[in-house]
Amino acid sequence: MRRLVIASFIMLLAACSETTTQTEQQRLVDRSTLAMQEMLGQSTTMQNTLKQARAVMVCPQVFRAGFVFGGEGGGCVLLARDGGGSWSSPAFYGLGSGSVGFQAGVSDSMLMILIMTEKGLNAVMDSQFKFGGDAQVAVATLGIGVEGATTAALRADIVTWSRSRGLYAGLSLEGSVMGARSEWNQLYYGRSVSTRQIVIDMAAHNPGADPLREVLGRYGRR
Repeated sequence: MRRLVIASFIMLLAACSETTTQTEQQRLVDRSTLAMQEMLGQSTTMQNTLKQARAVMVCPQVFRAGFVFGGEGGGCVLLARDGGGSWSSPAFYGLGSGSVGFQAGVSDSMLMILIMTEKGLNAVMDSQFKFGGDAQVAVATLGIGVEGATTAALRADIVTWSRSRGLYAGLSLEGSVMGARSEWNQLYYGRSVSTRQIVIDMAAHNPGADPLREVLGRYGRR
């Protein structure tokens, strides 16, 4: 009887731990949904660019602070769409970088990365992708209020757009590294699943991501 009670207690702790982790992941998905809706709702350029995009990544909160040494980091989600226009469930990514130089202040940014080509998507789905580290992948950066740059953006493999608050003028992704978070994918979907299986094969689904997929479907309908 005592062994049964101990075993039940261990199972309860494991379930609580998994629920906590899934809550953290769902919180990132929910913040991504709000960030995507806010950013797309303010720019027809980004709406038009999204309509042509192969995939999209959103990082709802990228925090950067520094004096001489600076760094940035945040959680991100990646979604792609199939030929019929349906969006996948999200795969989880991390974003981080470091810099050296005279800089003082704090910034809090929302970041959207529109992936326009298959080449850009394959590069991002590698184990790690470094901005500025792949000469074969063209990256374009758009800012708030740029409403005539859609044509130029469509020539790029990847288009980035951020909204920043704080003392920094903006968010520079040069040297930033994106990496897949496989353990988050496994916990969110309840089984081991790769980024490619999630966003290309669409072999995993969590209903908690449906509001995010709905926002993308609404603003990115071709």
